[in-house]
Amino acid sequence: MTPCFNWFEVVYYWFGLKFYDIIAGRRLLHLSRYYSVDESVELFPTLAKNSHDRSLRGTVVYYDGQMNDSRLNVGLACTAAVVGAAILNYAEVVSLIKDESGERIIGAQIRDTLSGKEFDAFAKVVVNAAGPFCDSVRKMANNDVVPMISPSSGVHIVLPDYYSPDGMGLIVPKTKDGRVVFMLPWLGRTVAGTTDSSTAITMLPEPHEDEIQFILDAICDYLNVQVRRSDVLSAWSGIRPLAMDPSAKNTESISRDHVVFEDYPGLITITGGKWTTYRSMAEDAVNAAIRSGNLKPANGCVTDHLHILGGYGWDPASFTVLAQNYKRMKRTYGGKIIPGAMDSAVSKHLSHAYGTLATQVASIAQNEGLGKRLAHGYPFLEAEVAYCARHEYCESAVDFIARRCRLAFLDTDAAGRALPRIIEILALERKWDKARQKLELQKGKDFLETFKSSKNAQFRDGKHNGQ
Repeated sequence: MTPCFNWFEVVYYWFGLKFYDIIAGRRLLHLSRYYSVDESVELFPTLAKNSHDRSLRGTVVYYDGQMNDSRLNVGLACTAAVVGAAILNYAEVVSLIKDESGERIIGAQIRDTLSGKEFDAFAKVVVNAAGPFCDSVRKMANNDVVPMISPSSGVHIVLPDYYSPDGMGLIVPKTKDGRVVFMLPWLGRTVAGTTDSSTAITMLPEPHEDEIQFILDAICDYLNVQVRRSDVLSAWSGIRPLAMDPSAKNTESISRDHVVFEDYPGLITITGGKWTTYRSMAEDAVNAAIRSGNLKPANGCVTDHLHILGGYGWDPASFTVLAQNYKRMKRTYGGKIIPGAMDSAVSKHLSHAYGTLATQVASIAQNEGLGKRLAHGYPFLEAEVAYCARHEYCESAVDFIARRCRLAFLDTDAAGRALPRIIEILALERKWDKARQKLELQKGKDFLETFKSSKNAQFRDGKHNGQ
């Protein structure tokens, strides 16, 4: 939903989004349309009718897709493994291996950061897809290489579900400083963002309080509810690996498109881009690798027809099979196992997160007494921890709360409360001793400290303190 405060905006956005519909073609989800003020408020009850002494003239609504990036990311790795790739996480590139003449990259020295062991991996072509870290890999081939990455920080915050109605988000195309701000229903909560500012490259970026305040300020102008800093369940910062344009003066004007190039024979670098175009990015990178290594593929690109693991045979009603055929067997604190219903919230979550493989998770919940929720108010089950350890390369507690599900990003405090039980289950799966369990707990707490929820924030006097 895009709020319009004069009739020019109504016409401008209506025409623009109709053009969006035309470009979408057969992949159009629903037609965009205009809603009157009364209709808009009925659809989005927390929408303000007045902002900055301007009166709402109506809204234009368009439709877009949404995904859970933690599930899609691990789904890609598992799908690659099924079709023949050798997958290794926690693998650090120590150095690149050159041929005898030193003119071509023929492999890499890898360190397994879990065991500390190092080994060599050889390949006809090496693809560098290290996101914001890709320049450091390029420097292993040639230390004098010109940096390509202009890292940009993007901060998002998560708020309770009552900030936005289910199925309807709000997008403000132009804020006070000319940026786009949005507020969307996401995994049962509301996600709001974003910022765009230059940043240093680090493994654990943290949001600054002024960035969080900027987002709260921006959405506050368009809502009729009190926007409070204490409502922030989680806040995080991510690094966009923007491809550098030497003539650009700020990160907003740098291209979001991806770049594929070979600045050292045998090393293909792909950088920039975004989730929306990830399949196109992959196709371009593989085509470049084929050219670089004079490879002879047996067929053309198959990505148009390749489903992510769990996608074949899935349909929106798949969750009903889980609800009807499985129980959540829950272990009480006294050790007794009691049955619980596989309610709609849990069965929908499992179906959306695991696709047709959700039955395997439900079986673990039923047969191994792991049907309890990990955190109150969230549909994540203990069984998911065991499943991810067995089938999805989950090697740490942080892996689970951040990279197999999105609990850390949805509610930092809930993730902290769930940590001990997650570590307990992983300890059984991975045969961890007490020292390793203690280390995992500390690592988990340190990781969650980078998420500025209301409880670990540095509060400042201001209109969002709820006073």
